[in-house]
Amino acid sequence: MTLKILWFIPTHGDSRYLGTSRGGRQTDLAYFKQVAVAADSLGYEGVLLPTGRSCEDPWTVATSLIDATRHLKFLVALRPGLITPVQSARIAATFDRLSGGRLLLNLVTGGDAEELEGDGLFLPHSERYALSSEFLTIWREALTRSHRGEPYDFIGKHLKVRGAKLLYPPVQRPYPPLFFGGSSPEAHELAAQQLDTYLTWGEPPAAVAEKVADIRARAAKYGRTLSFGIRLHVIVRETEDAAWAAAAELVQHLDPATVAAAQTKFARMDSEGQRRMAALHGGQYDPANIRKGLEVSPNLWAGVGLVRGGAGTALVGNPQQVADRIQEYADLGLEYFVMSGYPHLEEAYRFAELVFPLLPLALRDKLSQPLASGRAAPTGATPSGGDAAGVSGPIYTGPFGEIVANTYVPQAAAAR
Repeated sequence: MTLKILWFIPTHGDSRYLGTSRGGRQTDLAYFKQVAVAADSLGYEGVLLPTGRSCEDPWTVATSLIDATRHLKFLVALRPGLITPVQSARIAATFDRLSGGRLLLNLVTGGDAEELEGDGLFLPHSERYALSSEFLTIWREALTRSHRGEPYDFIGKHLKVRGAKLLYPPVQRPYPPLFFGGSSPEAHELAAQQLDTYLTWGEPPAAVAEKVADIRARAAKYGRTLSFGIRLHVIVRETEDAAWAAAAELVQHLDPATVAAAQTKFARMDSEGQRRMAALHGGQYDPANIRKGLEVSPNLWAGVGLVRGGAGTALVGNPQQVADRIQEYADLGLEYFVMSGYPHLEEAYRFAELVFPLLPLALRDKLSQPLASGRAAPTGATPSGGDAAGVSGPIYTGPFGEIVANTYVPQAAAAR
């Protein structure tokens, strides 16, 4: 299985340290473009844009990045109950057309009742999934029928439409791929019925295997199959010791009051996924030994979740260790890996340069990242693989690395 690696646009803020304003940086359009262009040129499949009141609006940010990128896909949120399904379908079709088919959709039902009430949605947990099911039914049918110019009627408990119609269909048929993550039985059932890719947060492999098996069994009852993925942070360095030192540095300015406040807030959420993330660490950590009680599986560290909601685990280790852990998840059937690291610009480069060559990837832009294709390059020139500007066969892009004394071209690294 070739793996698809996505990165993350930090529209809720970015920093060198968690839980403090120290090391924080301005997250504005210029910075978002820097991260997106880096991900695009390095060969990432796409980028996830988070959603919620702590984030900039993901659709606006994603739209602003279309012209800054060439191949990068955008995993953008659908929010049932906060927008009508047909209007959401129209926005998705427009974005897909303007980006040349580079849209991915991430269904987010929401796990924070307080935040949802602030946005005007007052349904309890189970009813939100019922609403999401109706939303997806209308959304999918509206987009599918748009390719034929047909209207659509639907009457449900929460939603109804009469003569719903889209005049401009999306590029991707029948609609852009649908991603989704949720850990409750209702979430698994919704995924089995209507979603294309199920994303889990970074739990230990045994727990992920149980999720995959459950959703596969549920989907089989409907004659469906899904692809699977995982959302993880990553802290990779040349050596294992350096990676764990970097993890310790990331949380070195945390104080117990901040951790306690974050955990109190997370405990009020009705998200099963958030409960499972919190259970991995219990809100406890030892500043003198950040692996103690937080390394919940080999190289899987729950320290990020001390103060960050949602995805709260990171792969920590040297390049081979990180690649091995990714392959361990891939062996369970996971194809998509949505990664991030603090700060996101620098870590996008570090992860790609250190780990991409060790993974079976279908890189989208080999011209910009030739060595990650796994092929050796001759001294002085590097083949990119694939066509560019109508030229067939290998394309030589010139040397990589600093030329020594204006004469000596660095030897390209052989395939690992």
